[in-house]
Amino acid sequence: MKLLTHNMLTSHVKGVTKGYPLLIKATEVKVNEIEFNPQFVSRMIPKLEWSALIQAAEGLGYLQELPSTPVSNYENDEDFLRKVHRVLLEVEVIEGALQCPESGREFPISRGVPNMLLNEDES
Repeated sequence: MKLLTHNMLTSHVKGVTKGYPLLIKATEVKVNEIEFNPQFVSRMIPKLEWSALIQAAEGLGYLQELPSTPVSNYENDEDFLRKVHRVLLEVEVIEGALQCPESGREFPISRGVPNMLLNEDES
């Protein structure tokens, strides 16, 4: 699971009002280099919950000197875009779990895929 995916996931357990951001409990993390696409990264930045990205990256030990807020004029800052690219797209949780911050319910991550399915009594 890439941190880009994590940034968009939330817990939908019945009764949960604050199911975001999910806490990452990783047992295996991998970094895979992929081709840098500055236009894609630039378009994604406004759609991100930046504080959740920073929290996730820091928790995994891959903060990569990202600032607490996006830099101004980031579209033209290749160094910044490369750092965001690495954290969003190259850092991948292979095994572990996502934990709802309110209910504590854990959603397993297996082979890089988070299982967000709920039991009948949870929906």
